[in-house]
Amino acid sequence: MKKFVAALAFIGCTVCFGQGSDLSEAENKDLQATLGETSNSPLDLARALEKHLRKYPKSPQKDEMERAIVKAAMEANDKPRIILYGERALAANMDQPQILERVAQSLLESDEKDAAERALKYGKKFEEILRSLEKEGPSARRNRGQLLEELDRALGRALLIQARATGNLGKIEEAVALATQAADAYPSAAASREAARWHERAGRNMEAVRRYAEAFAVAPEPERLSDRAKMAQLYRKEKNSEAGLGDVALEAYDRMAAALEKRVEIQRTRDPNSLAKDPMDFTLTGVEGKPLHLKSLRGKVVVMDFWATWCGPCRVQHPLYEQVKEKFKDRDDVVFVAINTDEDPSLVKPFLQRAGWSNAVYFEDGLSSLLRVSSIPTTIVVDKQGQIFTRMNGFVPEKFVDQLTAVIKEAL
Repeated sequence: MKKFVAALAFIGCTVCFGQGSDLSEAENKDLQATLGETSNSPLDLARALEKHLRKYPKSPQKDEMERAIVKAAMEANDKPRIILYGERALAANMDQPQILERVAQSLLESDEKDAAERALKYGKKFEEILRSLEKEGPSARRNRGQLLEELDRALGRALLIQARATGNLGKIEEAVALATQAADAYPSAAASREAARWHERAGRNMEAVRRYAEAFAVAPEPERLSDRAKMAQLYRKEKNSEAGLGDVALEAYDRMAAALEKRVEIQRTRDPNSLAKDPMDFTLTGVEGKPLHLKSLRGKVVVMDFWATWCGPCRVQHPLYEQVKEKFKDRDDVVFVAINTDEDPSLVKPFLQRAGWSNAVYFEDGLSSLLRVSSIPTTIVVDKQGQIFTRMNGFVPEKFVDQLTAVIKEAL
């Protein structure tokens, strides 16, 4: 899971320059003075580090400083620096997907053959890394659907890089095929626009019109205005008027709507909770594997106990919960749901066995994020209408049983 998330996250380049013993006293003093004169601007930091490296070209921290320059350049969208320092970083280690993507995209600002060849190499490596992550997949349930969705988006971008680079190298049909693959990986205005670009280059104006219409259907302003202008221009070139163009646009809208609905279904299949906006629409996975559909509890007061194996106060609170549960054991309209928030789900069942706790425990599966549970233990009581009745962050041992009992009675 950590490897998967790290690969999709922004490459972190935070370096505590000068804190190690590998810098000379003179260099460390100059470095701290240089950094002290910079503002919070990423470009100012990049310039300051470049200035320092010109004075100390063999600095023991040269690699770290150049990685920091890459990050600053990416934040500032400084394409010359992204290319210069990004390619240096990739020469040392190609397994850096964010740098691969940004360097390739920056290279494609030029139509030069050499730039296209380098961009294609980086685009293919970017795809290779994403394919390996696709096979690995996130091991945890938390945010699984979101992570896989981000992976599909990134795969679409990797294929678009290859499409543009391949087209710039004069391989038009291969570029069209790659743009089509990008749309299959993740339908987007950019994918349709890229296909249109190469269909137009091949002289297939009506096919280009259809692709520009797809981009127009889903693109934000002002991009869609440009797509509208291009499809109209090509349509007039073929038909000598815009009569019938509206039908082409409507057909494209229907295609894109169907493609995006398919994405929703894929997301729902991967993680039914990823689209849930109401806590009671969540399905929680039980430690024993049996799911709990929270909507099945509507009409009851639901007491949610968010806890973790590493939480000392949770262990103290557990017997107090048992006392409250005993008070309502004869009522079928009060349900207690123990919800575990551990990052590593494999720790939970052994913990329950050692502690002698019931296995009637469910994993949070993203619910804590929706409910903004930022600390544990947290108790959330939901009323019979499915609305949050009260939230108790932490607890006072001497008062907890009476307080929670009173809240449940009031909710009833």
